[in-house]
Amino acid sequence: MKIGIIGAGNIGGNLTRRLSALGHEVSVANSRGPHTLTALAEETGATPVPVEEAARGAQVVVVTVPLKAVPDLPAGFLDGAADDVAVLDTGNYYPQQRDGKISEIEEGLTESRWTERQIGHPVIKAFNGTYAQDILDKPQPKGTPGRVALPVSGDDEAAKKVVRDLIDELGFDTVDNGGQDDSWRQQPGTPVYGNTGGVDEIRAALAAASPERTADWRA
Repeated sequence: MKIGIIGAGNIGGNLTRRLSALGHEVSVANSRGPHTLTALAEETGATPVPVEEAARGAQVVVVTVPLKAVPDLPAGFLDGAADDVAVLDTGNYYPQQRDGKISEIEEGLTESRWTERQIGHPVIKAFNGTYAQDILDKPQPKGTPGRVALPVSGDDEAAKKVVRDLIDELGFDTVDNGGQDDSWRQQPGTPVYGNTGGVDEIRAALAAASPERTADWRA
């Protein structure tokens, strides 16, 4: 597939590495410009591009930037993507550590629903509770006992299937966490966040989540 990745930090960089190695055509962008991605491009074969071009022709677009930077993404950055593009959101709200106060989230809007409103497109939430190094170190063939499972949330079932199939190709199982109104179950501070268990453990962790945001994760 043609995949655009916006954000070349720990998660974005390692997804670029893995997806390129699997044979996908990857374009990668960051806020500092393509000239800062030369080393990653040489390592992976991915194509460094401006953010405005990352989604061009893409069937999957990964948005993996700090939450506070989402409103700064260029208007129309998804223009030119495939009509049925799946937008994968890896983001988290870190009010004390990075993002400052976002009132709508503090008032109960899920983080990915807020992101959808900023970019004007539905998203599929995944990889937000995954350690970046695990993307390189923990893939296993389908059917392997103890294979790590990732929760996935989203309202668009077709896009969700594309993302779940891609995660399976990357070497991880998935657990469907329902729509974006339920995506609070995989936000920071919940039992599934950072959890590297298998399908049963991830299902149990999602079921055990509380919608109340704890003090560590409030502004």
